[in-house]
Amino acid sequence: MGSPPEQEVEVDEFSKLIRSMNSPRVVIDNDYCSDTTVIRVDCVNKHGILLQVVQVLTDLNLFIRKAYITSDGSWFMDVFNVTDRDGNKVLDKEVISYIKKALESDAFFFPEVRNSVGATPSDKHTLIELTGSDRPGLLSEVCAVLANQLCHVAKAELWTHNSRVAAVLHVIDESTKGAIEDPQRLSTIKERVCNVLRGDNDSRIGTMSVSMGLTHPERRLHQMMFDDRDYEKVVTREIVQDEARPKVTLMNCSKKEYTVVILRSKDRPKLLFDTVCTLTDMQYVVHHGTVSSDEGEAYQEYFIRNADGLPISEEDEQRRLIQCLEAAIERRASEGVALELRRGERSFSLSEITRVFRENGLTIRRAEISREGAEVVNNFYVSETSGTPVGPDKIDSIREQLGLPSLTVKQNPLQPANPPEVVSAVSLFFANLFRVSFQSFRLIGSYS
Repeated sequence: MGSPPEQEVEVDEFSKLIRSMNSPRVVIDNDYCSDTTVIRVDCVNKHGILLQVVQVLTDLNLFIRKAYITSDGSWFMDVFNVTDRDGNKVLDKEVISYIKKALESDAFFFPEVRNSVGATPSDKHTLIELTGSDRPGLLSEVCAVLANQLCHVAKAELWTHNSRVAAVLHVIDESTKGAIEDPQRLSTIKERVCNVLRGDNDSRIGTMSVSMGLTHPERRLHQMMFDDRDYEKVVTREIVQDEARPKVTLMNCSKKEYTVVILRSKDRPKLLFDTVCTLTDMQYVVHHGTVSSDEGEAYQEYFIRNADGLPISEEDEQRRLIQCLEAAIERRASEGVALELRRGERSFSLSEITRVFRENGLTIRRAEISREGAEVVNNFYVSETSGTPVGPDKIDSIREQLGLPSLTVKQNPLQPANPPEVVSAVSLFFANLFRVSFQSFRLIGSYS
């Protein structure tokens, strides 16, 4: 019984030896391109390394304008052209230094080792994961249950898609200002929250679990919605919405034994993270790829195989991958008006704010609650329950009811003001497949 741990240690030490002999190299260049910062990452290849690199960049709110990916064999090399959210080069020396240190560290290359040591729940909060049937007022009802149990939500992220909802909540016990320690109390909260999450006409019950938080929260939301099968189409989806959906095309490149994946969609922040996250968690390996964005449109092309080294041959698996990639792009692309509310320690609670939204006929499509110093920042993407746009009079009414003039309407970054005309993904595929892909690999070679 003692041999498996010893074998794991041996494998880990061998991986570290290989890495030490081939240390990762990160080059950040602000001179090569006139309008973007070029980041090149060279390191030993392993499954999930592309996602880890993209995660570091997107967590810094950097916008990946172009990317050239190659990871055949045992070596990984990526080139990213990035800007900040304002479209400028990355010139902050602290940010540049952080990128290099993060991508060259052992904690980055061996995240499973970092997460397995001392992995215990936080004593500052209880991390709760929720999935269930989406409906107007759901977040308000969940917050009301927690408030009734003398708890409040300090931080949260909630996504809705295809009639389903997933959320990660950081919950604090108001009496101790820390985590909920009583198992019986947690059991009561779980029972009541699951009753709220359960839909009236849905065979899938609501779920609640306490998490240790070892997975990146946005990746975890993708995993939760995938496990909840949100990618399965709802029959009532409107035709207009279908026409605006992302276009995903799969073709087999038989000579090289790849499956070629082409994605065409509106461009937005963190788009690359969402698609790479889904491919990685579905156990597909990206061997080559090209990513580009132009005037609000995004084009992604990947040459992939299964983790066993084979292309996707079964039609059912191909169909499922297309559905999952469409869902991955749509989950974060929330419709609705973007509202931001900043509040201090003694301002209205999340339970009260969401109650006012519900009483005014608004449904929350997506929510992000975070903290900046002593200030809590709430970002909500809301729409009328009827589906019509939220009018300015409704926003003014909510401001008055909350007594919070700091409630501001923001431009939804996921909805460009003047989206360009959508181009057929199939025609784009034939026009660009070999020209763009292999030209990209030549660019990588010239830059290296």
